[in-house]
Amino acid sequence: MEPQSNDDETELLSVSWNQDYGCFAAGTSHGFRIYNCNPFKETFRRDLKSGGFGIVEMLFRSNILALVGGKVNSQYPPNKVIIWDDHQTRCIGEFSFRSEVRAVKLRRDRIVVVLEHKIYVYNFMDLKLLHQIETLANPRGLCCLSHDVNTSVLACPGLRKGQVQIEHFGLNMTKLISAHDSQISCLTLTMDGLLLASASTKGTLIRIFNTLDGTQLQEVRRGVDRADIYSIALSPDVQWLAVSSDKGTIHIFSLRVRVVGKDLSTCSSAAQSPTMIHQSSSSSLDALVPPSISANPNSSLAFMKGVLPKYFSSEWSFAQFHLPDYTRFIAAFGSQNSVMIVGMDGSFYRCSFDPVNGGQMLQQEYVRFLKTDGRSK
Repeated sequence: MEPQSNDDETELLSVSWNQDYGCFAAGTSHGFRIYNCNPFKETFRRDLKSGGFGIVEMLFRSNILALVGGKVNSQYPPNKVIIWDDHQTRCIGEFSFRSEVRAVKLRRDRIVVVLEHKIYVYNFMDLKLLHQIETLANPRGLCCLSHDVNTSVLACPGLRKGQVQIEHFGLNMTKLISAHDSQISCLTLTMDGLLLASASTKGTLIRIFNTLDGTQLQEVRRGVDRADIYSIALSPDVQWLAVSSDKGTIHIFSLRVRVVGKDLSTCSSAAQSPTMIHQSSSSSLDALVPPSISANPNSSLAFMKGVLPKYFSSEWSFAQFHLPDYTRFIAAFGSQNSVMIVGMDGSFYRCSFDPVNGGQMLQQEYVRFLKTDGRSK
């Protein structure tokens, strides 16, 4: 890979977080760049003459990346996955497929390649194929993995519309969740894989599920109008959920789910009324919900639940941040009640929210890391 690119001529093809949201990778028309989030800085870039990368997947902060060429890359076609060792500056493994690769996901022991109708799971050490999963048409390459060393969980669209398939590889168990009436448009797992958050192509509701028994734990409402959900993020303490969409607003929701073994004292309703907590199934790993809060506690309409139309008693967002609606943004949680946002227009935002009062978030930082018109969603 040889350096040769001018920012004015560089197009942004993709952006993606690493597994702990401390960095993000940008695939460009000339190669790829890695950025650190806090403090914000470009860590390194690799440019090449043959073209750029439509998919760049990091493995935490290691020297290993998975790369898939952009459509005009003469050396790396979009149906081939390259495992790149940046210390050795060379390819250490590759996978070729008959159709275009839609996504690649990495964890320390697995490489997962997502095609439109199939997902392949490989062992990282010897690149041997371990599992094949059939899915409904999945042009977005939806798939997510747990990253806790003690759990090995994969979530992807199932074979039916609105269904999410959960593979608990460590338990040798498959769970099918009927999550939505419409097709799945976005999904994410907690680091341990025990909670799933998902949205459909309708984009009005985000639902949170227990991945072990499939029970729905909470439902929050982004809005009433249809929207294209770009990203869903869960905070590390599973106290907050962030959603970005083509409406241009980042919504933050307060979560009522807690995992057994975690400190429940932060949940005031749990601390004050332990009898109101119930376990959603018999497993000791399951999530807990204090059912005493049946609607958004901030909603004055909570007492009308069951009388008004459903969207009046839904849990609406707790905090918001407004962005241009002409480009795609992905969001993730930073430290101390902050949210990081990366846009396909080459922008990076850091903003903070008030964990007590909510409302409009405050912009703390703005960086234009790549000059591009970015007006394509």
